[in-house]
Amino acid sequence: MYKIGWFSSGRGSGSRELLKTMHHNIESGNVKARIEFVFCNREPGQFEETDIFLDQVRSYGIPLVCFSSLKFRDTLDNERLANWRIEYDREVMKRLADFEVELSVLAGYMLVVGPEMCRQYTMINLHPAEPGGPKGTWREVIWELIESRAEHTGVMMHLATPELDEGPPVSYCRFSIRGEPFDEHWDKLNNQSLESVKVQEGEEIELFRLIRQHGLKREFPLIVSTVKAFSEGRVKVESGKIIDSSGNPITGYDLSEEIDQIVN
Repeated sequence: MYKIGWFSSGRGSGSRELLKTMHHNIESGNVKARIEFVFCNREPGQFEETDIFLDQVRSYGIPLVCFSSLKFRDTLDNERLANWRIEYDREVMKRLADFEVELSVLAGYMLVVGPEMCRQYTMINLHPAEPGGPKGTWREVIWELIESRAEHTGVMMHLATPELDEGPPVSYCRFSIRGEPFDEHWDKLNNQSLESVKVQEGEEIELFRLIRQHGLKREFPLIVSTVKAFSEGRVKVESGKIIDSSGNPITGYDLSEEIDQIVN
């Protein structure tokens, strides 16, 4: 059975729904894997939303490891504070030393993982753009797509590195943002100043909402399908390189067709 680790801050409903989706796909046999542990950088009693998440993990019978990054940081003096993330990651790895996993998923984990942990675990993270696409938050990505009059976009899983959003693509799906139902909204935008639209309407413009909607509905399926592809040996990570089932290096495993079948 393919073994995965799950890292989450458990901040809200998105974290819960993602874990629920993965758990369902494992329980139904769609993904032949097992979640060996859930690690959370918050502890019981710190945040109400996180407590709901932790109860969910327990209800699934998954081993749960909690270690508060906030409390840890507050114990350090000014000299150690500069490198608190390195020290924190070392403490995390000590707590996870008894678990063996082949892949770890960062699923709403709100800390940037340091170099030592990236070497210790093969960790993948979601980014709301296709390989080579815009970087930054999903909001920044969408505005850049609109500004550049992009033809298509996507969602990808990339290898986690200490540099945010810089890891090599592991898997991705691509979709068009032209044709129906996008074109009429592109046409409206062509007659307006983008800066004035940002100020007057902001994220309420229909084109922004449509791009977000089409990307968002692909995020959970991509995460599940990526773990499935790993569990079936269709994609692997060796020495920091992404390879296919034949051992050939690839620049990300294209799951566009598989994801389109799920969401359409």
